[in-house]
Amino acid sequence: MEQPNVTGDGDAALTPRFWVMVALTGVATGLFGDFFMWILFGVQHLAFAYHAGELQTAVEHASKVRRVVSLAIAGVVGGVGWYLVRRYLKDEKSEIDDALWNGDGTLSPRRSFLTSLISEVVIGMGASMGREAAPKLMGGVSGSLLASWARLTPAQRRLLVACGGGAGLAAVYNVPLGGALFTSEILCGSLTLPVILPAVACAWIATATAWLYLPEHATYVDIPNFHFTMTLLVWALLVGPVIGLVSSGYIRLIGWVSHHRASGGRILVTMPLAFCVLGLIGIEYPQLFGNGKDIAHSVLLGEGGLALLFALFALKPLVTALCLGSGAAGGLFTPTLSTGAALGGFLGLAWSLLWPGSSVGAYAMVGAAAMVGASMQAPLTALALVLELTHSGFQIMVPLMAATVTATAVARYVDGYSIYSARLSASSVV
Repeated sequence: MEQPNVTGDGDAALTPRFWVMVALTGVATGLFGDFFMWILFGVQHLAFAYHAGELQTAVEHASKVRRVVSLAIAGVVGGVGWYLVRRYLKDEKSEIDDALWNGDGTLSPRRSFLTSLISEVVIGMGASMGREAAPKLMGGVSGSLLASWARLTPAQRRLLVACGGGAGLAAVYNVPLGGALFTSEILCGSLTLPVILPAVACAWIATATAWLYLPEHATYVDIPNFHFTMTLLVWALLVGPVIGLVSSGYIRLIGWVSHHRASGGRILVTMPLAFCVLGLIGIEYPQLFGNGKDIAHSVLLGEGGLALLFALFALKPLVTALCLGSGAAGGLFTPTLSTGAALGGFLGLAWSLLWPGSSVGAYAMVGAAAMVGASMQAPLTALALVLELTHSGFQIMVPLMAATVTATAVARYVDGYSIYSARLSASSVV
């Protein structure tokens, strides 16, 4: 058994030169996070006159025609942009998971930057994908470039790229611990000290750097401090396996659309068409526009009835898969989180009819953590992310852990894949 406190560093030696590169990667990743969020917010302002608060409010104030037109334009921009990038830069790598798990960590700065830029533009215009893919990718690119410049070993390069990827997530969501665990638990698959130490360092440096533009407060503000109740614990134990089965279906859906998504010249048609379908659905459900942050936030605040929460739980993964299947590239973290929050809120409301005593927000938080943990196959990362995103949840830690562990275990035994490994077969077209 590998001990986490052994004196050796393993394959990736933590030399003074490597530590300097970790610090530089953190700074570069934080700056990339600021840049891409500036792009995202700017596009949202142009598309929906969004200034502050929730994007959903701005979308609701926009006319129905504007909602559809915005996504139609996003489909054209994304289709043309990604078609050109993939045609003329087809031999360059721009998928961090594939580069780490199947390669030496080398990433193309040119293709990665263009892919990231297009992704943030179409998400800003309403596409249903996560915004973290761009900073995660460019964090990895920063590590890849610095590793080449410093002439690090292949093992050091892979570790530095993984640190940059997790730091990108940390920077844009203000979750340094979650970002470090993302690096260790998901990208590296190891929680030993030689991995977690540089991961933590890179994540906090990136997060602090991103404060130059991004806020220092929690991503989901004003979330109450939920109290532990026996009804919440019993519900968590019962609902964990259910969320695990739902997560398995969600992982299979992501894997299927990744295997069969449009490529080549087809995306010039499929992407505008898919985005228009999302726009039409968004006339009735404006919450579906963007990455899903507003869905999760509203449910965590205790808003929404049974019918609405079920609709959002059912539709969010479908429209996200629709966007990915059309050939678009984007993240999955917040769409997964929002799906889990809506599912948890729905099941919690139904449970309250039998045994009241806990708030909808508490059920939503438990559902979000369980869904993220099972879908990512990373329970520690999921728990840390939910706590950091909300600055709440410590009093309901036992139900959070109960649901997350059982959901992750069920999903693991059903398939064993995650939303990231399920996409690897399509990495060549990202």
